[in-house]
Amino acid sequence: MTRFLPQEAIRQKRDGVVLEGSTVRRFIEGVTAGEVSDAQIAAFAMAAFLRGMTPSETVDLTLAMRDSGDTLRWDDLPGPVADKHSTGGVGDNVSLMLAPIAAACGLYVPMISGRGLGHTGGTLDKLEAIPGYDVRPDERRFRDVVREAGCAIVGQTARLAPADGRIYAVRDVTATVESVPLITASILSKKLAAGLPSLVLDVKTGSGAFMSRREDAETLARSLVEVAQGAGVAASALVTDMDQPLASVAGNAVEVANAVRFLTGERQDTRLREVTLALCGEMLRLAQLAGTAGEGAAMAARALDEGRATERFGRMVAALGGPADFVERFEHHLPQAPVRLEVPAGEAGTVQTVDARALGLAVVRLGGGRTRAEDPVDPAVGLTGLAPIGRRLEPGDALAVVHARDRASAEAAIADVRAAFRLGEAGASGPAVIGRIG
Repeated sequence: MTRFLPQEAIRQKRDGVVLEGSTVRRFIEGVTAGEVSDAQIAAFAMAAFLRGMTPSETVDLTLAMRDSGDTLRWDDLPGPVADKHSTGGVGDNVSLMLAPIAAACGLYVPMISGRGLGHTGGTLDKLEAIPGYDVRPDERRFRDVVREAGCAIVGQTARLAPADGRIYAVRDVTATVESVPLITASILSKKLAAGLPSLVLDVKTGSGAFMSRREDAETLARSLVEVAQGAGVAASALVTDMDQPLASVAGNAVEVANAVRFLTGERQDTRLREVTLALCGEMLRLAQLAGTAGEGAAMAARALDEGRATERFGRMVAALGGPADFVERFEHHLPQAPVRLEVPAGEAGTVQTVDARALGLAVVRLGGGRTRAEDPVDPAVGLTGLAPIGRRLEPGDALAVVHARDRASAEAAIADVRAAFRLGEAGASGPAVIGRIG
Protein backbone atom coordinates (compact mmCIF):
# COMPACT_ATOMS: atom_id res chain seq x y z
CA MET A 1 0.00 0.00 0.00
CA THR A 2 1.22 3.49 -0.85
CA ARG A 3 2.32 5.37 2.26
CA PHE A 4 -0.33 7.85 3.40
CA LEU A 5 0.83 11.44 3.82
CA PRO A 6 -1.43 13.45 6.20
CA GLN A 7 -0.05 16.73 4.90
CA GLU A 8 -1.46 15.97 1.45
CA ALA A 9 -4.98 15.64 2.87
CA ILE A 10 -4.44 18.93 4.72
CA ARG A 11 -3.18 20.64 1.55
CA GLN A 12 -6.16 19.43 -0.48
CA LYS A 13 -8.65 20.66 2.11
CA ARG A 14 -6.75 23.96 2.44
CA ASP A 15 -7.08 24.46 -1.32
CA GLY A 16 -10.80 23.68 -1.34
CA VAL A 17 -10.57 20.21 -2.89
CA VAL A 18 -13.45 17.84 -2.04
CA LEU A 19 -11.74 14.94 -0.28
CA GLU A 20 -12.33 11.37 -1.39
CA GLY A 21 -13.79 9.01 1.18
CA SER A 22 -10.61 6.91 1.20
CA THR A 23 -8.54 10.01 2.04
CA VAL A 24 -10.80 10.93 4.95
CA ARG A 25 -10.73 7.35 6.28
CA ARG A 26 -6.93 7.13 6.11
CA PHE A 27 -6.56 10.47 7.90
CA ILE A 28 -8.83 9.33 10.76
CA GLU A 29 -7.07 5.95 10.91
CA GLY A 30 -3.85 7.90 11.35
CA VAL A 31 -5.41 9.99 14.13
CA THR A 32 -6.50 6.85 15.98
CA ALA A 33 -3.15 5.10 15.54
CA GLY A 34 -1.14 8.15 16.60
CA GLU A 35 0.42 8.53 13.15
CA VAL A 36 -1.13 11.99 12.72
CA SER A 37 0.26 14.66 15.05
CA ASP A 38 -1.75 17.21 17.04
CA ALA A 39 -0.31 19.91 14.77
CA GLN A 40 -1.65 18.09 11.71
CA ILE A 41 -5.06 17.62 13.35
CA ALA A 42 -5.12 21.36 14.10
CA ALA A 43 -4.17 22.24 10.52
CA PHE A 44 -6.85 19.92 9.11
CA ALA A 45 -9.48 21.33 11.50
CA MET A 46 -8.61 24.90 10.54
CA ALA A 47 -8.73 24.05 6.83
CA ALA A 48 -12.16 22.45 7.32
CA PHE A 49 -13.26 25.44 9.40
CA LEU A 50 -12.27 27.94 6.70
CA ARG A 51 -13.13 25.94 3.57
CA GLY A 52 -16.10 23.98 4.88
CA MET A 53 -16.98 20.40 3.97
CA THR A 54 -19.60 19.04 1.62
CA PRO A 55 -22.34 16.77 2.99
CA SER A 56 -20.63 13.73 1.44
CA GLU A 57 -17.29 14.66 3.05
CA THR A 58 -19.03 15.12 6.40
CA VAL A 59 -20.71 11.71 6.07
CA ASP A 60 -17.32 10.14 5.29
CA LEU A 61 -15.74 11.91 8.27
CA THR A 62 -18.57 10.85 10.59
CA LEU A 63 -18.39 7.20 9.53
CA ALA A 64 -14.59 7.12 9.80
CA MET A 65 -14.75 8.55 13.31
CA ARG A 66 -17.52 6.10 14.22
CA ASP A 67 -15.38 3.20 12.99
CA SER A 68 -12.29 4.36 14.90
CA GLY A 69 -13.38 2.22 17.87
CA ASP A 70 -16.06 -0.20 19.00
CA THR A 71 -19.58 -0.09 17.63
CA LEU A 72 -22.59 -1.52 19.43
CA ARG A 73 -25.43 -3.57 17.98
CA TRP A 74 -28.86 -4.15 19.49
CA ASP A 75 -30.24 -6.86 17.20
CA ASP A 76 -31.12 -9.03 20.20
CA LEU A 77 -33.70 -6.59 21.59
CA PRO A 78 -37.37 -7.35 20.92
CA GLY A 79 -38.27 -3.78 19.96
CA PRO A 80 -37.00 -0.68 18.15
CA VAL A 81 -33.97 1.26 19.43
CA ALA A 82 -33.87 5.08 19.43
CA ASP A 83 -32.17 8.01 21.11
CA LYS A 84 -32.02 11.80 21.18
CA HIS A 85 -29.19 14.31 21.46
CA SER A 86 -29.33 17.89 22.73
CA THR A 87 -26.79 20.56 21.89
CA GLY A 88 -27.03 21.74 25.50
CA GLY A 89 -28.67 24.47 27.50
CA VAL A 90 -29.53 25.70 30.99
CA GLY A 91 -32.12 23.85 33.04
CA ASP A 92 -32.31 21.20 30.31
CA ASN A 93 -32.91 17.92 32.14
CA VAL A 94 -35.07 16.49 29.34
CA SER A 95 -33.02 13.27 29.06
CA LEU A 96 -33.89 12.24 32.62
CA MET A 97 -37.60 12.15 31.74
CA LEU A 98 -37.47 11.41 28.02
CA ALA A 99 -35.60 8.08 28.26
CA PRO A 100 -38.08 6.43 30.68
CA ILE A 101 -41.10 7.93 28.90
CA ALA A 102 -39.90 6.54 25.56
CA ALA A 103 -39.17 3.18 27.20
CA ALA A 104 -42.69 3.07 28.62
CA CYS A 105 -43.98 3.53 25.05
CA GLY A 106 -42.08 0.48 23.73
CA LEU A 107 -38.73 1.95 22.68
CA TYR A 108 -35.33 0.79 23.89
CA VAL A 109 -33.13 3.80 24.69
CA PRO A 110 -29.37 3.22 25.16
CA MET A 111 -28.52 6.86 25.86
CA ILE A 112 -24.84 7.79 25.95
CA SER A 113 -24.55 11.25 27.47
CA GLY A 114 -21.84 13.72 28.44
CA ARG A 115 -20.74 16.07 31.18
CA GLY A 116 -21.27 19.79 31.50
CA LEU A 117 -19.59 22.03 28.95
CA GLY A 118 -19.10 25.74 29.57
CA HIS A 119 -22.29 27.25 30.98
CA THR A 120 -24.46 24.21 30.17
CA GLY A 121 -25.20 21.37 32.55
CA GLY A 122 -24.23 17.77 31.86
CA THR A 123 -26.56 14.79 32.19
CA LEU A 124 -23.82 12.63 33.75
CA ASP A 125 -23.06 15.27 36.39
CA LYS A 126 -26.75 15.31 37.29
CA LEU A 127 -27.02 11.54 37.55
CA GLU A 128 -23.90 11.35 39.72
CA ALA A 129 -25.86 13.28 42.35
CA ILE A 130 -27.76 10.00 42.89
CA PRO A 131 -25.84 7.88 45.44
CA GLY A 132 -24.42 4.73 43.88
CA TYR A 133 -25.53 5.46 40.29
CA ASP A 134 -22.88 4.03 37.94
CA VAL A 135 -22.47 6.26 34.89
CA ARG A 136 -19.76 4.00 33.43
CA PRO A 137 -20.98 0.39 33.64
CA ASP A 138 -19.29 -2.29 31.59
CA GLU A 139 -20.94 -3.19 28.30
CA ARG A 140 -22.70 -6.28 29.66
CA ARG A 141 -24.35 -4.35 32.48
CA PHE A 142 -25.28 -1.55 30.07
CA ARG A 143 -26.98 -4.08 27.79
CA ASP A 144 -28.75 -5.82 30.68
CA VAL A 145 -30.16 -2.54 32.01
CA VAL A 146 -31.41 -1.47 28.57
CA ARG A 147 -33.16 -4.82 28.16
CA GLU A 148 -34.61 -4.87 31.69
CA ALA A 149 -35.62 -1.24 32.19
CA GLY A 150 -35.96 -0.21 28.54
CA CYS A 151 -33.46 2.61 29.01
CA ALA A 152 -30.03 3.33 30.45
CA ILE A 153 -28.33 6.73 30.61
CA VAL A 154 -24.55 6.29 30.84
CA GLY A 155 -21.28 7.89 29.76
CA GLN A 156 -19.14 7.29 26.71
CA THR A 157 -16.39 4.71 27.03
CA ALA A 158 -12.89 5.30 25.68
CA ARG A 159 -13.54 2.64 23.04
CA LEU A 160 -16.45 4.47 21.39
CA ALA A 161 -15.33 6.90 18.65
CA PRO A 162 -11.86 7.51 20.18
CA ALA A 163 -10.81 9.63 17.20
CA ASP A 164 -13.45 12.16 18.18
CA GLY A 165 -11.97 12.57 21.65
CA ARG A 166 -8.54 13.35 20.25
CA ILE A 167 -9.81 15.69 17.55
CA TYR A 168 -12.12 17.56 19.91
CA ALA A 169 -9.30 18.15 22.42
CA VAL A 170 -7.30 19.83 19.64
CA ARG A 171 -10.27 21.82 18.33
CA ASP A 172 -10.98 23.09 21.85
CA VAL A 173 -7.64 24.92 21.99
CA THR A 174 -7.29 25.98 18.33
CA ALA A 175 -10.43 28.12 17.80
CA THR A 176 -12.06 25.53 15.53
CA VAL A 177 -14.93 24.37 17.74
CA GLU A 178 -17.62 26.31 15.82
CA SER A 179 -17.23 24.48 12.48
CA VAL A 180 -20.65 23.01 11.59
CA PRO A 181 -19.20 19.95 9.72
CA LEU A 182 -16.83 19.19 12.61
CA ILE A 183 -19.60 19.63 15.21
CA THR A 184 -21.83 17.37 13.13
CA ALA A 185 -19.21 14.62 12.83
CA SER A 186 -18.35 14.87 16.52
CA ILE A 187 -21.97 14.48 17.66
CA LEU A 188 -23.00 11.82 15.19
CA SER A 189 -19.88 9.63 15.34
CA LYS A 190 -20.58 8.88 19.01
CA LYS A 191 -24.30 8.33 18.46
CA LEU A 192 -23.72 6.08 15.44
CA ALA A 193 -21.14 4.08 17.39
CA ALA A 194 -23.92 3.36 19.88
CA GLY A 195 -25.72 1.43 17.11
CA LEU A 196 -28.77 3.65 16.70
CA PRO A 197 -31.18 3.11 13.79
CA SER A 198 -33.00 6.38 14.57
CA LEU A 199 -32.07 9.63 16.27
CA VAL A 200 -33.83 12.88 17.17
CA LEU A 201 -31.75 16.04 17.59
CA ASP A 202 -32.68 18.88 19.93
CA VAL A 203 -30.81 21.96 18.65
CA LYS A 204 -31.02 24.91 21.03
CA THR A 205 -30.99 28.58 20.12
CA GLY A 206 -31.06 31.70 22.28
CA SER A 207 -29.09 33.33 25.09
CA GLY A 208 -28.40 30.03 26.86
CA ALA A 209 -27.40 28.04 23.75
CA PHE A 210 -24.08 27.63 21.98
CA MET A 211 -25.87 28.66 18.77
CA SER A 212 -27.44 31.92 19.97
CA ARG A 213 -28.75 32.91 16.51
CA ARG A 214 -31.69 30.94 15.15
CA GLU A 215 -30.26 30.79 11.62
CA ASP A 216 -27.06 29.18 12.95
CA ALA A 217 -29.07 26.62 14.93
CA GLU A 218 -31.12 25.78 11.84
CA THR A 219 -27.94 25.37 9.77
CA LEU A 220 -26.56 22.92 12.35
CA ALA A 221 -29.89 21.08 12.59
CA ARG A 222 -30.04 20.63 8.80
CA SER A 223 -26.45 19.38 8.75
CA LEU A 224 -27.09 16.87 11.54
CA VAL A 225 -30.22 15.51 9.88
CA GLU A 226 -28.70 15.35 6.39
CA VAL A 227 -25.50 13.62 7.54
CA ALA A 228 -27.32 11.19 9.84
CA GLN A 229 -29.62 10.22 7.00
CA GLY A 230 -26.61 9.92 4.67
CA ALA A 231 -25.10 7.51 7.19
CA GLY A 232 -28.23 5.35 7.12
CA VAL A 233 -29.91 6.61 10.30
CA ALA A 234 -33.50 7.86 10.36
CA ALA A 235 -33.27 11.37 11.82
CA SER A 236 -35.13 14.59 12.47
CA ALA A 237 -34.41 17.71 14.50
CA LEU A 238 -36.35 20.16 16.62
CA VAL A 239 -35.07 23.70 17.04
CA THR A 240 -35.97 24.76 20.58
CA ASP A 241 -35.85 28.02 22.48
CA MET A 242 -33.13 28.61 25.07
CA ASP A 243 -33.72 32.34 25.67
CA GLN A 244 -34.56 31.34 29.24
CA PRO A 245 -33.87 28.18 31.28
CA LEU A 246 -36.01 25.28 30.10
CA ALA A 247 -36.90 24.25 33.65
CA SER A 248 -37.41 26.42 36.72
CA VAL A 249 -34.21 24.97 38.20
CA ALA A 250 -30.54 24.78 37.19
CA GLY A 251 -27.89 22.61 38.81
CA ASN A 252 -27.35 18.90 39.39
CA ALA A 253 -29.24 17.46 42.36
CA VAL A 254 -31.92 20.14 41.98
CA GLU A 255 -32.51 19.07 38.35
CA VAL A 256 -32.75 15.41 39.35
CA ALA A 257 -35.31 16.34 41.98
CA ASN A 258 -37.16 18.37 39.37
CA ALA A 259 -37.17 15.35 37.06
CA VAL A 260 -38.70 13.10 39.72
CA ARG A 261 -41.38 15.70 40.47
CA PHE A 262 -42.04 15.94 36.73
CA LEU A 263 -42.39 12.17 36.33
CA THR A 264 -44.68 11.78 39.35
CA GLY A 265 -46.81 14.75 38.31
CA GLU A 266 -46.00 16.79 41.41
CA ARG A 267 -44.64 19.65 39.30
CA GLN A 268 -44.20 19.99 35.53
CA ASP A 269 -42.70 23.17 34.07
CA THR A 270 -44.82 24.03 31.03
CA ARG A 271 -41.98 24.55 28.54
CA LEU A 272 -40.12 21.48 29.80
CA ARG A 273 -43.19 19.32 29.22
CA GLU A 274 -43.67 20.80 25.73
CA VAL A 275 -40.11 19.96 24.62
CA THR A 276 -40.00 16.54 26.29
CA LEU A 277 -43.24 15.32 24.73
CA ALA A 278 -42.39 16.79 21.31
CA LEU A 279 -39.05 14.95 21.26
CA CYS A 280 -40.71 11.72 22.40
CA GLY A 281 -43.27 12.12 19.63
CA GLU A 282 -40.52 12.44 17.03
CA MET A 283 -38.73 9.38 18.42
CA LEU A 284 -41.88 7.27 18.26
CA ARG A 285 -42.64 8.47 14.71
CA LEU A 286 -39.13 7.67 13.45
CA ALA A 287 -39.28 4.23 15.09
CA GLN A 288 -42.67 3.67 13.39
CA LEU A 289 -44.50 3.15 16.69
CA ALA A 290 -46.64 6.19 15.87
CA GLY A 291 -47.97 7.44 12.54
CA THR A 292 -47.22 11.08 13.26
CA ALA A 293 -45.23 13.06 15.79
CA GLY A 294 -48.51 14.32 17.26
CA GLU A 295 -49.71 10.76 17.82
CA GLY A 296 -46.36 9.92 19.39
CA ALA A 297 -46.55 12.90 21.73
CA ALA A 298 -50.03 11.77 22.84
CA MET A 299 -48.68 8.27 23.52
CA ALA A 300 -45.85 9.80 25.53
CA ALA A 301 -48.25 11.96 27.54
CA ARG A 302 -50.31 8.89 28.49
CA ALA A 303 -47.21 6.97 29.58
CA LEU A 304 -46.18 9.94 31.70
CA ASP A 305 -49.57 10.71 33.22
CA GLU A 306 -50.34 7.05 33.99
CA GLY A 307 -47.10 6.63 35.95
CA ARG A 308 -45.52 4.05 33.64
CA ALA A 309 -42.53 6.31 32.92
CA THR A 310 -41.90 6.83 36.65
CA GLU A 311 -41.67 3.09 37.13
CA ARG A 312 -39.13 2.79 34.29
CA PHE A 313 -37.02 5.57 35.79
CA GLY A 314 -36.96 3.86 39.17
CA ARG A 315 -35.95 0.54 37.58
CA MET A 316 -33.13 2.21 35.64
CA VAL A 317 -31.74 3.97 38.72
CA ALA A 318 -31.82 0.80 40.82
CA ALA A 319 -30.32 -1.36 38.05
CA LEU A 320 -27.38 1.04 37.71
CA GLY A 321 -26.61 1.00 41.43
CA GLY A 322 -28.85 3.74 42.81
CA PRO A 323 -31.27 3.37 45.73
CA ALA A 324 -34.21 1.03 45.13
CA ASP A 325 -36.52 3.57 46.80
CA PHE A 326 -35.08 6.60 45.04
CA VAL A 327 -38.36 7.81 43.49
CA GLU A 328 -40.20 7.55 46.82
CA ARG A 329 -37.41 9.15 48.92
CA PHE A 330 -35.41 11.27 46.47
CA GLU A 331 -35.25 14.24 48.85
CA HIS A 332 -33.63 11.99 51.46
CA HIS A 333 -31.08 10.55 49.02
CA LEU A 334 -30.04 13.69 47.13
CA PRO A 335 -27.41 16.03 48.63
CA GLN A 336 -28.71 19.32 50.02
CA ALA A 337 -26.86 22.65 50.01
CA PRO A 338 -26.50 24.10 53.53
CA VAL A 339 -27.29 27.70 52.48
CA ARG A 340 -30.48 28.73 50.69
CA LEU A 341 -31.22 32.39 49.99
CA GLU A 342 -33.94 34.04 47.92
CA VAL A 343 -33.04 36.55 45.21
CA PRO A 344 -35.55 39.37 45.74
CA ALA A 345 -36.74 41.55 42.89
CA GLY A 346 -35.73 45.16 43.48
CA GLU A 347 -38.76 46.62 41.75
CA ALA A 348 -42.19 45.75 40.47
CA GLY A 349 -42.52 44.54 36.91
CA THR A 350 -42.96 41.67 34.50
CA VAL A 351 -40.00 39.49 33.53
CA GLN A 352 -39.15 40.62 29.99
CA THR A 353 -35.83 38.87 29.30
CA VAL A 354 -33.58 36.36 31.01
CA ASP A 355 -29.88 35.89 30.25
CA ALA A 356 -29.87 32.11 30.46
CA ARG A 357 -26.13 31.91 29.85
CA ALA A 358 -25.49 34.17 32.84
CA LEU A 359 -27.61 31.90 35.03
CA GLY A 360 -25.65 28.86 33.82
CA LEU A 361 -22.39 30.61 34.67
CA ALA A 362 -23.77 31.49 38.11
CA VAL A 363 -24.25 27.76 38.74
CA VAL A 364 -20.68 27.11 37.57
CA ARG A 365 -19.33 29.77 39.96
CA LEU A 366 -21.28 28.17 42.82
CA GLY A 367 -19.34 24.97 42.07
CA GLY A 368 -22.03 23.20 40.07
CA GLY A 369 -19.95 23.14 36.87
CA ARG A 370 -16.36 23.17 35.65
CA THR A 371 -13.89 25.74 34.43
CA ARG A 372 -11.32 22.95 33.86
CA ALA A 373 -11.96 19.33 32.88
CA GLU A 374 -10.40 18.06 36.11
CA ASP A 375 -12.48 20.30 38.41
CA PRO A 376 -14.80 18.55 40.90
CA VAL A 377 -18.52 19.35 40.76
CA ASP A 378 -20.62 20.13 43.83
CA PRO A 379 -23.88 18.26 43.18
CA ALA A 380 -25.89 20.14 45.82
CA VAL A 381 -25.57 23.74 44.61
CA GLY A 382 -27.76 25.45 42.04
CA LEU A 383 -30.81 27.61 41.46
CA THR A 384 -34.49 26.82 41.98
CA GLY A 385 -37.72 28.74 41.58
CA LEU A 386 -36.45 30.63 38.52
CA ALA A 387 -39.05 33.17 37.43
CA PRO A 388 -40.10 32.66 33.80
CA ILE A 389 -40.55 35.35 31.18
CA GLY A 390 -44.02 36.82 31.57
CA ARG A 391 -44.29 36.48 35.35
CA ARG A 392 -45.43 39.61 37.23
CA LEU A 393 -43.36 40.38 40.32
CA GLU A 394 -43.72 42.86 43.15
CA PRO A 395 -40.74 44.31 45.07
CA GLY A 396 -39.28 41.58 47.26
CA ASP A 397 -40.81 38.69 45.27
CA ALA A 398 -38.27 35.98 44.49
CA LEU A 399 -36.54 35.87 41.12
CA ALA A 400 -34.96 32.58 42.22
CA VAL A 401 -33.59 30.72 45.23
CA VAL A 402 -29.82 30.19 45.47
CA HIS A 403 -28.54 26.88 46.89
CA ALA A 404 -24.93 27.39 47.99
CA ARG A 405 -22.12 25.83 50.01
CA ASP A 406 -21.54 29.01 52.06
CA ARG A 407 -23.00 32.47 52.49
CA ALA A 408 -20.25 34.29 50.59
CA SER A 409 -20.82 32.27 47.40
CA ALA A 410 -24.58 32.63 47.86
CA GLU A 411 -24.30 36.43 48.03
CA ALA A 412 -22.16 36.47 44.88
CA ALA A 413 -24.71 34.29 43.08
CA ILE A 414 -27.54 36.60 44.14
CA ALA A 415 -25.82 39.47 42.34
CA ASP A 416 -25.28 37.30 39.24
CA VAL A 417 -28.91 36.16 39.18
CA ARG A 418 -30.35 39.63 39.71
CA ALA A 419 -28.26 40.96 36.80
CA ALA A 420 -29.59 38.20 34.52
CA PHE A 421 -33.23 39.35 34.77
CA ARG A 422 -34.76 42.42 33.14
CA LEU A 423 -38.18 43.55 34.28
CA GLY A 424 -40.54 45.89 32.44
CA GLU A 425 -44.17 46.65 31.82
CA ALA A 426 -44.90 43.56 29.75
CA GLY A 427 -43.34 40.29 28.68
CA ALA A 428 -44.49 36.97 27.26
CA SER A 429 -42.89 33.59 26.58
CA GLY A 430 -43.04 32.24 23.05
CA PRO A 431 -43.30 28.54 22.18
CA ALA A 432 -40.48 26.30 23.36
CA VAL A 433 -40.42 24.34 20.07
CA ILE A 434 -39.82 26.84 17.28
CA GLY A 435 -38.84 24.67 14.29
CA ARG A 436 -38.78 21.12 12.92
CA ILE A 437 -36.38 19.77 10.31
CA GLY A 438 -36.46 16.39 8.61
